[in-house]
Amino acid sequence: MSRRRGFTLIELLVVIAIIAILMAILMPSLSRVRDQARQINSSANLRQWNLVFNMYAGENGGKFYSGTTDAGYWWVHQLSEKEQDWKQNETWFCPTALKPITDERGVAAQTLNIYNAWGIFMTPTSQTYGGKTYAMNKNGFNGSYSLNGYMLGIPATGTFEGGVAAKNGYRNINDAKNPNNVPVMMDGLRFDTWPLESQAPATQEEAAWSSNNMGRVCINRHRGFTDVGFLDWSVRKVGLKELYTLKWHKAWNESGPFTQAGGVSESSWPDWIRSFKDY
Repeated sequence: MSRRRGFTLIELLVVIAIIAILMAILMPSLSRVRDQARQINSSANLRQWNLVFNMYAGENGGKFYSGTTDAGYWWVHQLSEKEQDWKQNETWFCPTALKPITDERGVAAQTLNIYNAWGIFMTPTSQTYGGKTYAMNKNGFNGSYSLNGYMLGIPATGTFEGGVAAKNGYRNINDAKNPNNVPVMMDGLRFDTWPLESQAPATQEEAAWSSNNMGRVCINRHRGFTDVGFLDWSVRKVGLKELYTLKWHKAWNESGPFTQAGGVSESSWPDWIRSFKDY
C-alpha cells in the first residue's frame, strides 16, 4: 500500500518564494489601479460641483457666489444647507483625502499631510451680504477641494488676496474667454485659493499646509496630477506644473516664471516636483 507524501520543507519554501515574487510584481499594478479608481471618483465629484455652480450662475445672470470682504470666502454660506453639509454631501471629499485636520470634537491631527482634508470651520457661524444673512450648517465645514477665489464676486473697488484687482476676476462668467482653461475647483488644502504666477510650490511635499495659495493646490495626490473642474464645466487631469499655465484670473500671465514659455529652469522647482512633466 502506497503512502501519500506531503510537501517537503524545501518545496514549501519554493512555493512561498514564488508567491512572494508574484506579489512583488503585482502590487505596483494593483496600487496604480486603486489610485486610478480614486482619481476617477474625484473627477466625478468635481462634475457634481460643476452642476451646482452652473445652475447657480445660470440663475444669477452669470455671476458667481459673492462675499462682503475683498477675499470673498463667504461663498460657502450661500450654498444650500445640504450642499454645505459634509455629512450629507460626500462630494466635498477627494477619495484620497477623507480625514479632516480637525475632528468633530475640535481635536487636531497630530501630523498634517496632503492626504488630510481641511477641518471644521465653525466661527463666525453666519454672515450678512446684500441684506441677507447666510448661516453655516450645524455640522460645520469640511472638505478636500478648493474653489478658485477669482471666481467670486467682490466689491468692484476691492482687490483679491495678493493685490489682484477685482476687475481681473471673473465677475460674470459669461464674459470669460477660453473657459476650458479657467479653473473653478480642484484638489486643495483650503476651501478657496488665490494663486499668483510667481508663487513656487511648497519646498517640501508635506509642507503644503503652511505654503502659499499655489502651494496649497499644487499637491501630489494623483501621481503628479491633480483633478480640475473648468469653467466650460468639463473636468480633466492636470499636471502639477501645468497649473501655472491655467487662466486663474483675467490678467494671469500664462507664460509666467514657472512655465516653459517663461524660461523656467529645473532648479526653480523643489526636489519633490522636479521630475514631473514641464509645461
